[in-house]
Amino acid sequence: MSKSLPIGKIVALPQTVSTVAEVGSLVQAVRKQQGMTQIDVAGLGGIGNRFIVDLEKGKETVQMQKAMDVLALLGLELVIRKKGGGQ
Repeated sequence: MSKSLPIGKIVALPQTVSTVAEVGSLVQAVRKQQGMTQIDVAGLGGIGNRFIVDLEKGKETVQMQKAMDVLALLGLELVIRKKGGGQ
């Protein structure tokens, strides 16, 4: 079950995500919150606009390193932890 994030509203962080679609929605929400277009992110990251579109749509086969680069570009980081909040 996918939860939808509030596109166009302030995104409260941290967020817990469990699907690629949720990552994509979060990336889109943060990008829009920062006033950036998909083309802006693609240009700044040196990647194709198609990749940003695919990432935001939750395409499950996007390249992990490129996704990590986009997260970093938006000031986000990936944290891995045990489920339930354990350290």
